[in-house]
Amino acid sequence: MEKIQLEILGLSSSQSQTGSFALVLGEREGNRRLPIIIGMFEAQSIAIQIEKINPNRPLTHDLFKTFAEQMDVSITEILISDLKEGVFYSKIMCTDGTKDFELDSRPSDAIAIGLRFGVPIYTVESVLSEAGIVLSDLEEEEDENDEMTVKSSSSTTPSSTAKESLSQTSTDELNKMLNDALDKEDYERAAKIRDELNKRN
Repeated sequence: MEKIQLEILGLSSSQSQTGSFALVLGEREGNRRLPIIIGMFEAQSIAIQIEKINPNRPLTHDLFKTFAEQMDVSITEILISDLKEGVFYSKIMCTDGTKDFELDSRPSDAIAIGLRFGVPIYTVESVLSEAGIVLSDLEEEEDENDEMTVKSSSSTTPSSTAKESLSQTSTDELNKMLNDALDKEDYERAAKIRDELNKRN
């Protein structure tokens, strides 16, 4: 079975399902895209890891990673293995050093866990050929010029006023606001504040 490596291209609110998000994966050595609709919690967990935000308390996927490490189990890869009646299936490929085994999982959970272990994400040709979207060269250029934004829990884009207020806030105050947002688990706001702080460094 030939595997095709994927990478995360974007995460945005779903236009078709309220409260859901579209996770877009791209073929690393090609121009096909694989959009997967996922829930809000999984989207937030993936966004937090992509944005390198450390929550004050571990999320479920963080707990899985800690538990696996304590049991000397490591994750080797994530495989989106099948598509049946519009439902994606995936496997978390594991090893304890002597024995390899796999766990069935929803793709959203598998990817959130895979990101925490820093392992590659794969799929198979049958899945990509059935659910993949091929981008033309023109669309690829537009995609590069207008990258999808990673949103953790809301479809609302920041207003120019909000951006201006952050840009006019002192660094010390921004650090306090960042800690406050993390305490309240408002990871979307934390990401915006962190981005403003990064601009100044």
